[in-house]
Amino acid sequence: MIIDDDPRNIFALAATLKTKGFQCLSALTAGEGIAFMKEDKDIKVVLLDMMMPEMDGYEVLQVIRSDKELAGLMVVAVTAQAMLGDREKCLEAGADNYVSKPIDVDRLLKIITPHAV
Repeated sequence: MIIDDDPRNIFALAATLKTKGFQCLSALTAGEGIAFMKEDKDIKVVLLDMMMPEMDGYEVLQVIRSDKELAGLMVVAVTAQAMLGDREKCLEAGADNYVSKPIDVDRLLKIITPHAV
């Protein structure tokens, strides 16, 4: 599952992941993404943009980690913020891992492949 408010980011990431054999759902808003996660029990990995309007990735992480049905999902924080301390902030908020934009696809695949099977 990809949650990002920029359709260009979703398109590029989903296209890349699909060529590697992954199935992708996407949501342009946090609320839509949360609804998909609650509906579709086959979702195993969430790629979560941390900088979104209305509800940012940190708030989404709170929802996921406090929901018994969603708490076990693998969540990778995806953000253009690559300043010192941003990775730690995402991990402390409940992300399982962190990748910065532009995304290093090889690194992302190493992170998600064990969890997406």
